[in-house]
Amino acid sequence: MPHSDPKTLVSTGWLAAHLKDPDLRVFDASWYLDDMGRNARDEYNASHIPGARYFDIDEISDLRSDLPHTIPPVEKFISRMRAMGVGDGHQVVVSDGDGIFSAARVWWMFRLMGKTDIAVLDGGFGKWQAEGRAVEDMPPILRDRHITVQRQAHLVKDVTQVAAAAKLGDYEIVDARSLARFRGEEPEPRAGLRSGHIPRSHSLHYRELLNDDGTLKTPKGLNAAFTSAGINLKKPIITTCGSGVTAAIINLALERIGHDRHSLYDGSWSEWGMYGDLAVETGDT
Repeated sequence: MPHSDPKTLVSTGWLAAHLKDPDLRVFDASWYLDDMGRNARDEYNASHIPGARYFDIDEISDLRSDLPHTIPPVEKFISRMRAMGVGDGHQVVVSDGDGIFSAARVWWMFRLMGKTDIAVLDGGFGKWQAEGRAVEDMPPILRDRHITVQRQAHLVKDVTQVAAAAKLGDYEIVDARSLARFRGEEPEPRAGLRSGHIPRSHSLHYRELLNDDGTLKTPKGLNAAFTSAGINLKKPIITTCGSGVTAAIINLALERIGHDRHSLYDGSWSEWGMYGDLAVETGDT
């Protein structure tokens, strides 16, 4: 796969060359855990890629859910995208402030909504800044655009489907959290959750898929990471993490290596770790 592919991943050079294309839309989808000590909205207001819209992962979600930033209803997604001037025929590029961290969640959400002309910015806003590329501190002028959505239900799994997969072993379940959290050796950042992992799941910390500069590894490097984690790439894969954000980095990596039978468990550990009747394993088992 070429390095820049407008359906998966594009380089900073590609984005700079296309930045003034009339049908290009850029998102800043930065989002951080509380213990990261960063404020995504403040950082966006201070500096962002010219023309970038701020994509609020917490707000563009189902606010009726008890779980954090779950998938928004289709109607809400359409409403928010129209208001942000993002519509049919647009090429979207999504970045974040931590290499590749939260941007892949928005990439996956668009694909869930049937929109495939979206790519993650490789290395994110940090790489863009480090290269001395143009930035601004003013929000763009927005005009409503029409957008149509066709939800792809096979790209998401709920707790019942994941529980069945864990029992039957017909899917590989891949967990993007740190190995210490996977093993249950480190407490969860969200209060009230048990420690451990979904039975039969594999640990593959999302950072194992990234280079030191926050860019995604080559397809060869990605394949090696999956292999070393003991993941059978001949099976369909369900990704999971703490709350469905970094799991999407695994989905992006799978797409980059040509594995298209993957889905994301939206509730992730925020849901699984909450319910005492769901089995939990610890250690490396």
